Amino acid sequence: MAEFDLVMYEEEFRRIDEELQKLYQQANAKVLFLVDKNGQLIASAGDTHNIDTTALASLTAGNIAATGGIARLLGEREFTILFHEGEKDNIQISLIGQRVILVVIFDQRSSLGLVRLRVKKASESLTRIFDEIASKAEKEKAEGRLDESPFAEISDEDIDNLFR
Repeated sequence: MAEFDLVMYEEEFRRIDEELQKLYQQANAKVLFLVDKNGQLIASAGDTHNIDTTALASLTAGNIAATGGIARLLGEREFTILFHEGEKDNIQISLIGQRVILVVIFDQRSSLGLVRLRVKKASESLTRIFDEIASKAEKEKAEGRLDESPFAEISDEDIDNLFR
């Protein structure tokens, strides 16, 4: 599937947020993050006050990129699920629809089996939502409502005037 710029409207964000909140509850997670492959945080659920969300999002994307390189060396397309076990907290990182990264942080109140089961179900819903977003973006691009670049109509003169 082709890469696309993530253009999300309020309705899509609401649906994504609802899905994350549901997963947060059902998996008994501490915190969830949804990150794009460039390391930008899209949404989260749970208590994020003591977490550097920008760093976590960036490092997670780097982790996916690094393991993608390992996968290719081993003849795999990509590893879609990563798991890290710590003394207090565990983290499952899942690639959703080859587009976004779902990060689930959980502790002893939950189990890996429960998290994997709930993430699988949520992944299906999130994939559908992101497929709809991609279709909508392709349709708008075909109709000429979505430019290749948001700066396509800015002239050199306009840019020069901005910095005077």
